[in-house]
Amino acid sequence: MLTCKEFLLELNEFLDETVDQELRQRLEAHVTECPNCFVICDTTKRTIRVFKGMEPQAIPSDVHSRLMRALDKKMASQSKTTS
Repeated sequence: MLTCKEFLLELNEFLDETVDQELRQRLEAHVTECPNCFVICDTTKRTIRVFKGMEPQAIPSDVHSRLMRALDKKMASQSKTTS
């Protein structure tokens, strides 16, 4: 039997249907028996469906600029800690 942590680690692949058959059966068994993981899985599936049905939206240029600066700053700080 899988733990909830193990289930959550495989959730993306489970929803993308890229896990092998044996693991898929184990994940399906877990989500059937665990109400917490069922809710997480079901909510994630529904969220994906909503986003897939949406039209792409342009990001305002000022928001894009702030986002890129924040990402650059974050990446620079991570480079310093891994060096």
